Amino acid sequence: MRILFSALVVSSMTALAAPALAADASAEVMAAMNSFNDNMNKGDVKAAVAVCASPAFIIDEFPPHTWHGKNACSDWASALEALNKKKGDTDLWVTFSKPWHVAVEGDNAYAVIPVKLTFKENGKPMAEDGSILTAALHKEAAGWKITAWTWSQH
Repeated sequence: MRILFSALVVSSMTALAAPALAADASAEVMAAMNSFNDNMNKGDVKAAVAVCASPAFIIDEFPPHTWHGKNACSDWASALEALNKKKGDTDLWVTFSKPWHVAVEGDNAYAVIPVKLTFKENGKPMAEDGSILTAALHKEAAGWKITAWTWSQH
């Protein structure tokens, strides 16, 4: 009877702790995503890219639309910088809304985040609202790293 009671107590404690552990892991995943975004917003590409895994895979709305490999994040950032220069886009700012979904399973995670992009095109204020950033992450010794993401323009 003691063994059965002990097993019930342990399984109840585990069940009660599981949501708290999942919430902590989700918060860590979003902290990594926010770090990437905050650093990009500040123009600190080096710090943003540090949140990326190597290799990584990216799909975005501008050509060549895909970047992959060990330098995917820095290659994407360089392509974005060149595009912005060509189009006269400045003051880019991405705002995350409350994530629609964050799933963490062991050392892998998946996040779906509604986003708003504001910028100036040749000095004229512009906005892209209702887009979605979907990311996959992997937990490494240094913390959560983005292994893939896609930007879906609305």
